[in-house]
Amino acid sequence: MQTSVHWLENVAFEAKSESGHQIVMDGAEAYGGENRGPRPMELILMGLGGCASFDIVTILKKSRQDVTGVICQLKADRADSIPAVFTKIHLHFVVTGKAVKEKQVAKAVELSAEKYCSASKMLSDGGVEITHDFEIIEAE
Repeated sequence: MQTSVHWLENVAFEAKSESGHQIVMDGAEAYGGENRGPRPMELILMGLGGCASFDIVTILKKSRQDVTGVICQLKADRADSIPAVFTKIHLHFVVTGKAVKEKQVAKAVELSAEKYCSASKMLSDGGVEITHDFEIIEAE
């Protein structure tokens, strides 16, 4: 996997992925940013949510659950000192579907956290405390 990041101006950067996608990152206004894009650390958190959500959807579909929506809400704490690494991250999954079984969602969350989510594994092995929970909403 490869990517490139090039400086645009001030503290704004454009990242280009190997798959042909691009995103602008920008720093906080206090550091000369203009709020042109997410902060790099926000992208790490978004990547974790995307990785875990991918797992949840895939696992639930394979277990024949009638899932119509998955939302992953993440909350993170960072160290007070530099480097301001993540210290704790909580993922809350909101799974919507028809007659979705709680046991299947719990299993999907556990498998993602402990086996499949590369981002979660990388962060937790690096000392980040990661927790998960979920709720199920019956689709109409």
